Amino acid sequence: MPATAATAQRVLVLGGYGAFGGRVAERLARGGDVELIIAGRSLERALTFAERLSAATGARIEAAAIDAGKVRASELRTWKPSLLINASGPYQGQDYGLARACIAAGAHYIDLADAREFVTGIVGLDEEARGAGVLVVSGASTVPAVSAAVLDAAISRVPLPEAVTVVISPGNSFDPGLATTQSILGGLGKPFKVLRDSRMTVTHGWQGARRVTMPGLGERWVGDCNVPDLDLLPQRYPGLKTVRVQAGLEVGPFHLGLWLLSWLVRAGLLRRPERLAGPLLALKHRLGFLGSDRGGMTVTLEGRDQLGRPARCDFHLVAGSGDGPFIPATPAVILARKLLAGDLDERGAMPCLGLLSLVDFLQEVADLDIVAGFT
Repeated sequence: MPATAATAQRVLVLGGYGAFGGRVAERLARGGDVELIIAGRSLERALTFAERLSAATGARIEAAAIDAGKVRASELRTWKPSLLINASGPYQGQDYGLARACIAAGAHYIDLADAREFVTGIVGLDEEARGAGVLVVSGASTVPAVSAAVLDAAISRVPLPEAVTVVISPGNSFDPGLATTQSILGGLGKPFKVLRDSRMTVTHGWQGARRVTMPGLGERWVGDCNVPDLDLLPQRYPGLKTVRVQAGLEVGPFHLGLWLLSWLVRAGLLRRPERLAGPLLALKHRLGFLGSDRGGMTVTLEGRDQLGRPARCDFHLVAGSGDGPFIPATPAVILARKLLAGDLDERGAMPCLGLLSLVDFLQEVADLDIVAGFT
């Protein structure tokens, strides 16, 4: 049932029993005095997860049935959250109705989106958010939040940056859930613009396939991804001439299967690849014994030092023991804690750049099987 009194520590996690939202909720429940509301379209799943998490952590947790696409400010006021965390992707098909409902209800809003247009377009709500005195943040995820934090830390090593490459590859043991799988499939073969050698050119989702060596993970296939960094990083670092973001699956045949599907999409032979999410996810579950529980990311920054000499900086992160999904969940946790503690004074609407540091991130995951560093 809705709470009868407002407190400063009420956080509503929408999609709170999902692959990433559940991990956001777990970290917040274990991290201090906070009242959580686990919400989603299924009240039964929300109740089950809330009861299990409350028993494990002792935190005060409620459950709610809330549809991200239909919620109104009046409904949010009933639950009285000071902050709503939206982990209910895929974000490609969402509008800003939920964020606007939060603004109208006087609640801060954070999402885990990595959809390029969705994240970059959040600035359109800036005036509304400032007027309401709330913070609206999109992209509190691996990209652009963690990748930008890495680059902010690396810039002292390569003060005149020219090219950045981000590579992400989860372990095969990770269950992405239906929404994330639909998001990945929906981008297969779709054209998008990228900055290469100071010119905007066109590539396609999951193409540009290549084999890369990731420290601690070995060789993996990766392909091009359409993410907010492709717009945001050149704005943040105007000297960049090339920005490339790629992702891949640990099991080679799985990755190459999606690469083949991307060509069918380009050829017009497959118009709705996201409809394959259920069968492909079921196949992945049956073959879950393949691969491992180890995933990670690399960020390579190339350019010149202050004397004009070539310089390069490599960052690598390896997550084991199935802890990889905490990486995209962590930026939202960090921002939530900053807001609840009164340590984040920013107001308005913005992508998640510069709101958390690499030190913030590494401190938050220090108790997990996650190792990271520069070379």
